Amino acid sequence: MGSDFSSTIPFEDSRPPSPSPTVKEVDMLLPLQMPARKPRLLLVDDQVVHIQLLHHALGHDYQLFMASSGQQALKVCAAQHPDLIVLDLVMPDMDGFKVLHALKHNPATTDIPVIFVTGHEGEDIETRCLQAGAVDFITKPVNPSVVRARVKTHLTLKFQSDFLRDLAFMDGLTRVSNRRHFDERLSLEIGRAQRQLSPLSLVLLDVDFFKRYNDNYGHQAGDDCLRQIAATLKATLQRPTDLVARYGGEEFVCLLPDTGFDSAMRMAQKMLEAVRAQAITHDHSDVDRVVTVSLGVATKEPSPAVTRPNLLLALADTQLYRAKHMGRARVCGDRLAL
Repeated sequence: MGSDFSSTIPFEDSRPPSPSPTVKEVDMLLPLQMPARKPRLLLVDDQVVHIQLLHHALGHDYQLFMASSGQQALKVCAAQHPDLIVLDLVMPDMDGFKVLHALKHNPATTDIPVIFVTGHEGEDIETRCLQAGAVDFITKPVNPSVVRARVKTHLTLKFQSDFLRDLAFMDGLTRVSNRRHFDERLSLEIGRAQRQLSPLSLVLLDVDFFKRYNDNYGHQAGDDCLRQIAATLKATLQRPTDLVARYGGEEFVCLLPDTGFDSAMRMAQKMLEAVRAQAITHDHSDVDRVVTVSLGVATKEPSPAVTRPNLLLALADTQLYRAKHMGRARVCGDRLAL
């Protein structure tokens, strides 16, 4: 347990993986079934023997990650975004309540269900665990059959919840997030950036000469074009906390938490190049013979100052207009004045 985390499979990519399964990974006709891949579980306990017991009970059916402290658990969550956490209540550095509090106050981890495991018994401790936000409570010594049953039940409930949430927050055409989801996430991320003194960037982008594309190739081709661009943007942004949303018409917006101005400009340039690399024919564009996009970047630098979401959006929109005015198919950006 000397490292920050360990896994039952090799961890080959230093970048965080994609988010937990979404509606796109679930059979639309069978929304209550588990995803095809093994769900990810994080086991947190400062006693190796308890980790080994849980590993023996759950290792066959799930991809397991282990942590021996609260701080390690938070690092694993940030890197691996588990589907469920089995969390020891009593630990030396951070107890289970503090870990759960940190998880619930991070938009990237707030929806991960947590099952507490502890040697304490009684209605008072169980009530406190549930009131803190845990979905269940298991006492030690652990019964493997009970653990397997509880884990399976709460994973099923989580995937049902994910399915319904995705339906409500998904754009029907492009299958990325919709404007409603973006608006909610923007408010959450601005608040988190203020509390944690972290940067927050936003990229607003528009498909160049899209009306001409629709007029000459037809609206069905236009829809296919938007779907391909949305998929390209989503593939470009790998972190679970990054968000791609359809802002309206042929406009998309990307929310980049914990991302400073220089990094956001590089990411926007990567998006521009990725869309161009799709080589979607557009013979009626004044920019190129393929579909291109113009992008505006706005960054809120670390500051406790209260920032209204519309100010960040307005700056990104101004930079998008500037990119179009300068000839399109380019990135322009600026930092928000505080």
